[in-house]
Amino acid sequence: MDAIEVTAYGNADVLEVTDREVPDPGPGEVRIAVEAAGINYADVMQRRGLYPGGPKPPYVPGMEAAGTIDAVGEGVDREPGERVVAIVDRGGYAEYAVANERTLFPIPEGMSVEEAAGFPIQHLTAHSCLFGWGGLEAGERVLIQAAAGGVGTAAVQLADRADAEVFGTASSEAKLDLAANLGCDHPIEYTAEDFAAVIEAETDGEGVDLVLESVGDDVFERSLDSLAHFGRLVTYGVASGIPAAVENRRLLFENKSVIGFHLGNAMRHDPERVVAAIPDLTAALSSGDLEVIVGETFPLTETVEAHRFLEERKSTGKVVLLP
Repeated sequence: MDAIEVTAYGNADVLEVTDREVPDPGPGEVRIAVEAAGINYADVMQRRGLYPGGPKPPYVPGMEAAGTIDAVGEGVDREPGERVVAIVDRGGYAEYAVANERTLFPIPEGMSVEEAAGFPIQHLTAHSCLFGWGGLEAGERVLIQAAAGGVGTAAVQLADRADAEVFGTASSEAKLDLAANLGCDHPIEYTAEDFAAVIEAETDGEGVDLVLESVGDDVFERSLDSLAHFGRLVTYGVASGIPAAVENRRLLFENKSVIGFHLGNAMRHDPERVVAAIPDLTAALSSGDLEVIVGETFPLTETVEAHRFLEERKSTGKVVLLP
């Protein structure tokens, strides 16, 4: 089968098309004939060697795979032919991928395979950060960094559905327009203005109740600046590659909370807490009340270009590979 291999840590050029054996599912696993694979920024960080606990080369990247079950392992209560999307540890950038039965989700009715590949990680992350970990309530203010990205477009829609007042950052007018159309009340072009200053002005100095932050570096610090007293910041990524730190005295005297969220580890330690969101998400996706924004698709053979596209911040919504 065709698969993409990370041959060494480095830039996108270390991604190569290889010929690998079709994997066999073990006990509790299924094999998926992959029709679409989601690209996540975590894939980029792993490829660079900057992801804590990430795989060592050579390996096949990819955390999301959508398609059809074509083989099942021992003890699996599934049938070949089922249409599913799965979260996998790695291996999604290939014509076939193996997934644990516990990480399978049915593809919602009416959803394309490209949309399915962009559903589980982005929407479960957004829902968990907003509600399960962030505790967002109706009438609160929320700031969503990278509001036109994969997680951001999901989070904007979910926050708007929850009757929150939504602030969102993006790097261009086109991305700001997308965020606004999805329910962002206050789109902020962070390349042209200081988002913390905008929020201070728009909230009469009060700040927001919740921030979803995935960048690190000074964006983390200025996100803390944007929080109201008793506000919460949920950090779920370090897209800048520069980790941030916070002084505990600041949290103490400003009555602010910083909460970490990592989908993979949350699924390993308390999967029920995470997947509790699935019924609400699939119902909203099936009804059209919530949508997966697929910004760009690439054939598997153009994975190098797809990674560059994401790293150069050209993407809106989800970037998807098509084997």
